[in-house]
Amino acid sequence: MKKMFIPFVCILSILLVLLNINNITNTIINFLNHPSINKLDNPNTYYKDLSFNFVSTTKDFTPYGKQDLLNIIYTVINNGTKDFTFYCPKVYQNCLDDINTLSTDANLLTHLNNFVHPFNSFTSIGTTISDAGEINLKIKYLYTEEEIIKLNEEINNLINTLITDDLTEDYDKIKTIHDYIINNTKYDLDNNKEIKSYNAYGALFNHLATCNGYTDLMALFLTNMGYENIKVATTSNTNNLEGHVWNAVKLNNEWLHLDLTWDDPVSSDNKDYLYHKYFLINTEELNLADSNITSTEHEFSPIIYPELKTSSQN
Repeated sequence: MKKMFIPFVCILSILLVLLNINNITNTIINFLNHPSINKLDNPNTYYKDLSFNFVSTTKDFTPYGKQDLLNIIYTVINNGTKDFTFYCPKVYQNCLDDINTLSTDANLLTHLNNFVHPFNSFTSIGTTISDAGEINLKIKYLYTEEEIIKLNEEINNLINTLITDDLTEDYDKIKTIHDYIINNTKYDLDNNKEIKSYNAYGALFNHLATCNGYTDLMALFLTNMGYENIKVATTSNTNNLEGHVWNAVKLNNEWLHLDLTWDDPVSSDNKDYLYHKYFLINTEELNLADSNITSTEHEFSPIIYPELKTSSQN
């Protein structure tokens, strides 16, 4: 009886395999063509181990919805990865349409830059989408290695020089950096790309900046000093065609605004002015500061930046 049982089990196993051969074959093909586990390279030095309400880091690179796609893109950028491929599962039928929508939404993708370290911010994301569900991201980052080295060296030197032992309060430390940047930088009315006024390099070394340059430089100082911070940008639905970006920093579990561009106004008399009107203020105070002007440059989306929304925006 024992000898008969073993062949019977073998025959039964073979029959089960034959009956399910198509399913098994499809499973193998799907595994080979669409790996279920996609691994990023080790994160670079500027990876932020932080998640936000709007977007968060993920270890699961198989998307099942738009938010998953957004989290994957954010994680790749935050990681400092230049080239990454992942796959749409068959059960996510709208995956290709959704990734196409996200990858062509320049406004939304720009907001992702505001949650990563400036050195991991990108200038462009190239997206290749195949009919088979393969999605390839190619990231072109804003700062060169040479610029990063020079910026880190100079910023650390300035922190060691400017932040003296008698500065014990966060307010005073951040104010010292805020004032230093404004006193050594002018707004670049010509938006000269050759001097890179659109990023921290132009602001620090060429002493000219647009709002992006002021904000990136302040973000680098805040990060190197150990403060959790993000950048905040005007959203396109505010009817502001030019847009604007500024800083937000977390102090004592509260997010506060910090706008160096507006504290360094362009004056008609060509004199240099240093203000603190937009220095470490909450959203209610930001709205109050803007109450007597018609600009919409500080209007931001409470969906993208819920950490900064007021009680009236809930």
